[in-house]
Amino acid sequence: MKRIVSYIVINVALLSLAFGQSVIQREPADSSSEQEVRQAIEKYRAALLRRDIPALEQIRTDDYFFVNASGEMLTKGQRLANLKSGATTLESINDEEDLKVRIHQNTAVATSRVTIKGQYTGQPTSAQYRSIHIWVKGPTGWQLVANQLTAVAAK
Repeated sequence: MKRIVSYIVINVALLSLAFGQSVIQREPADSSSEQEVRQAIEKYRAALLRRDIPALEQIRTDDYFFVNASGEMLTKGQRLANLKSGATTLESINDEEDLKVRIHQNTAVATSRVTIKGQYTGQPTSAQYRSIHIWVKGPTGWQLVANQLTAVAAK
């Protein structure tokens, strides 16, 4: 009987290890990393509104890319060139729904719904979008790897 109990305990322990652990550990929702990413997003938003090129160069990784609402993919250099030329200017970026940040080790995925007013590639724009940002934590802190905007259909 003692042997059976020991066998059951060992098997339960092994099964809980096998099924109870995920490969990628997620941090608690109120982690310091989440707060750091939220601060990085605010810094990014402020830099976009001010057209602060040096700040944007530091915030974005060298291999950063952006997928705009038309489905076009732009590099870090292309995005910076649009801002430098004045083809892209933003008057406001307003959150419509709560920002959600999910941390997975040194990677963060942030989603939100935003209203953006301004000019994009020379054309006036004012619309609501679903936004996704992917951030990675490196030696210099959190940097933006990629982001995408998807237009929200008017109801």
